[in-house]
Amino acid sequence: MDEHSNEVTIGKLASHARVGVETVRYYQRSGLLEVPSPQGKVRYYGGEHLRRLTFIKKAKLAGFTLKEIGQLLDFDARAERSQVRALAEQRLAQIDQQLETLMTARSSLTKLVIACGSGESGPCPILEAFESDDSIIDK
Repeated sequence: MDEHSNEVTIGKLASHARVGVETVRYYQRSGLLEVPSPQGKVRYYGGEHLRRLTFIKKAKLAGFTLKEIGQLLDFDARAERSQVRALAEQRLAQIDQQLETLMTARSSLTKLVIACGSGESGPCPILEAFESDDSIIDK
């Protein structure tokens, strides 16, 4: 039996995690994923690497930054629940603020699209709004 039968190369790890090889390398450079020692000319990755990579992907989907993900990876799941919850609550507040900003942008852009569709003569209201100091976007 091959001594690396439960381990895979970086390409297979990336494939299993459904990310690119460069993503794996980026997480390694960021300190989120360990770089295994080479075995000859090849580095082999095990189940723990896949688990961490999956964790990183899921945490990113939940809106956490890579810095926050690093903190989450360092937390003990049982002993530090309150710190994890506090970090998640902070992230939720930031997401709420981003949603508010997006809703304002959506409202402004909707008004511009309506203004653009209401007439065919004259300059485009959308382009004018982006160039103007006082526009519908600011309201």
